[in-house]
Amino acid sequence: MRILYHLPLSPYCRKVRLVLGEKRLPFEPMMERVWERRPDYLSVNPAGTVPMLVEENGLSIPNSSVICEYLEEAYPDTPLLGRTLAERVEVRRLVAWFDEKFASEVTQNLLHEKVMKRIAGRGNPDGNALRAGYANIRYHLSYLDWLAETRKWLAGPTLSLADFAAASHLSCLDFINDVDWSKAPAAKDWYARMKSRPCFRPLLNDRVTGIVPPDHYADLDF
Repeated sequence: MRILYHLPLSPYCRKVRLVLGEKRLPFEPMMERVWERRPDYLSVNPAGTVPMLVEENGLSIPNSSVICEYLEEAYPDTPLLGRTLAERVEVRRLVAWFDEKFASEVTQNLLHEKVMKRIAGRGNPDGNALRAGYANIRYHLSYLDWLAETRKWLAGPTLSLADFAAASHLSCLDFINDVDWSKAPAAKDWYARMKSRPCFRPLLNDRVTGIVPPDHYADLDF
């Protein structure tokens, strides 16, 4: 059985979980408390980060971008990078948008400050970071709403890795009730379609000690 080392509220881990589910590739999730810096884990993944996928043949693949590219090449029957060169460029652009720009401007300022710091025992949230995160998410939700309103899926006519990257970040923030969906109705409809996919169900069942998600988190008709 392939193993995915992960953290439940890491958007990068969630992206890989969704891709594995969409491609119908069974795996065993293994939570890795990266702040503990386990020597056995570091010996395989010196960066000490998650996600890391270990294939049945023993191949270890770190980093969500590397894992997703590997899964596309190794299991191409369910393609998630687009059909044409132009589509593949747009998919990769949006994956970078959410995994880099959205992550640094929103996820880092909200999820990291409110959850990851506490879990790792690194003190209280920084008020300035929270204010910046709440200001930035309004802009990003507006852009997401435009994408969802003007396209069938975020990167174009087909479901792609861009949708999973975006949904991974949004689902983590939705878990801590930091997404005002009323401000982005088209994005809300898109997210409802994402939540309805079978690969999303395990994420909706995630629970983290000390954090109670809002009632709408697991509701497909929120």
